[in-house]
Amino acid sequence: MKKTAFFGVILGLGFLISSFVSSVNEETEELTWYTSLEEAHELSKEQGKPIFGFFTGSDWCGWCIRLQKDVFAKPDFITWANENVILLELDFPKRTAQSDELKQQNRDLQAAFGVRGYPTIWIFNSEKDESTGKMNLSALGKLGYMKNETVFIKEANKILGKEK
Repeated sequence: MKKTAFFGVILGLGFLISSFVSSVNEETEELTWYTSLEEAHELSKEQGKPIFGFFTGSDWCGWCIRLQKDVFAKPDFITWANENVILLELDFPKRTAQSDELKQQNRDLQAAFGVRGYPTIWIFNSEKDESTGKMNLSALGKLGYMKNETVFIKEANKILGKEK
């Protein structure tokens, strides 16, 4: 009898904790990172927002990992990004497998923007030439690692012409 009551209490606490964690996750804004330029382009056109291209080495670049922790994971940045840009991750991992198509897309964008180091962020607009299917990109501005999300947002707003 005591064992049954004990397991009932444990089970009840498990459900309570699970419900709490679920409700916290639903209330927390999150970032959606796209990996396809085509998908980011479509969303950019639908929402009237430029693309925020984050060139990273996700599994080896220490500064990229720090940028994600110091800036991209902060509530102010999450709110800013969701309101102002479409996020596109352009990853160059060493240990994580990628499709050949994704690798080629990322290399093409790296060459188009002249990216030589990581992390590099280019904010840009895209237009698709329907007759050729090629994407025309127009750069708005470039950012790199910044330790503080407030400074990062301020610099990004300058690029977007939304200086505060």
